[in-house]
Amino acid sequence: MRNIIWQVSGYVAVSLVTVGVMVAFRHDTAMVTPGVWIRGSIVAAASLLTLLFAVRAVRGDRKMLLRLRLVTAIMLVALVVIASLPGAFPVWFRLEQALCALFLLPVAVQINRRSVTQA
Repeated sequence: MRNIIWQVSGYVAVSLVTVGVMVAFRHDTAMVTPGVWIRGSIVAAASLLTLLFAVRAVRGDRKMLLRLRLVTAIMLVALVVIASLPGAFPVWFRLEQALCALFLLPVAVQINRRSVTQA
């Protein structure tokens, strides 16, 4: 279960770097649209909550494991949808959303295994 922390940490890192890019290029309205601001901020906040849930779940907190399972499933679907919508967001942001999904996919798979849910 420890690798879950690393994978979620990668998700957090990518999300926070994205916020930094958004701030750095805030005057480029083609690169940082209002949708990017909203979605990027939501993903960054969700990534920090996901890390909190993961740390506590690894320590054995069952409620946090349930929350982690829910958040990773919901965010994974949302990330894939955003990454696959042509024209709704700039290409760089869609690629970032896909990268975040790649970090969350193994987490979602691992925490939903029967051995984890029974333990």
